[in-house]
Amino acid sequence: MKAISYSRYGGPEVLEYGEVREPKIGPDAVLVRVRAAAVNPVDWKCREGYLDGMIESVFPVVPGWDMSGVVVRPGVSVTEYAEGDEVIGYVREDFLSRGTFAEYVAAPVRTLARKPRRLSFEEAAGLPLTGLTAYQVLVKALGVKRGETVLVHAAAGGVGSIAVQLARHFGARVIGTASERNHDFVRKLGGEPVSYGEGLADRVRGLAPEGVDAAFDTVGGDALQASVTLLAPGGRLASIADPEVLAYGGRYFWVRPDADDLRKLSDLAEQGVVSVHIDETFPLERAADAHRRSQEGRTRGKIVVTVGD
Repeated sequence: MKAISYSRYGGPEVLEYGEVREPKIGPDAVLVRVRAAAVNPVDWKCREGYLDGMIESVFPVVPGWDMSGVVVRPGVSVTEYAEGDEVIGYVREDFLSRGTFAEYVAAPVRTLARKPRRLSFEEAAGLPLTGLTAYQVLVKALGVKRGETVLVHAAAGGVGSIAVQLARHFGARVIGTASERNHDFVRKLGGEPVSYGEGLADRVRGLAPEGVDAAFDTVGGDALQASVTLLAPGGRLASIADPEVLAYGGRYFWVRPDADDLRKLSDLAEQGVVSVHIDETFPLERAADAHRRSQEGRTRGKIVVTVGD
């Protein structure tokens, strides 16, 4: 099968397009014909070896954890899915090797949910990792409640844009940091935008003089520091970008595959509560360009790689 792979750590130039072995499927997995695979910052961080101390790489590595596609063959123990079912998945294993930037992927059922019918394959591919991250942080780490005020950093990005929509759905008021060019986009999502940079804390205080009940950091560094000063008494803090959050009594959070959570997200997308904005698409053979685009760090919504028809 055709796939993108790399045999050593490095920049986008180490990504190669060509033939790799089709994955075998275990009893609790399904073989999926991939239609689209989303790009996430963790993909290029893995490719450059930044996560080598955490995750084993079995070279050659096919990158990618997000995908949408069609079930080709279920494993012998699988009753949840059948040939022809359209699915989405956050197909993360405990090692790097068999990713989603390929024509086929072996996906354990614990990583899958049914694809929302109202989303295209490209949009659906952008939902699993970002959606699960936003959902699990808001619900399990921050416990966001109706009537609270939530600060979301990088509110126009992949995780941030989903977090704004979900927090609004949960009944919270959302203040979102974003560049000036993305303010209208954040407003359309239901958030109140504020610009990055010097004076950020003052701008947020202008909207929420008593502070925020919860802060969702997706950036780290200065954004995390500002969040600490903006918490109201009893406020909660979580970061997916900076482990320093632990020093402030916050939660450092890594998303995990969860079929029930992904199903809830799929249902919300089917109801029109959550949408996925596609910034740019690339064909599979141009995945290196998609990685370069992601590394620029100015993505609105998602970058997606398309695979076949």
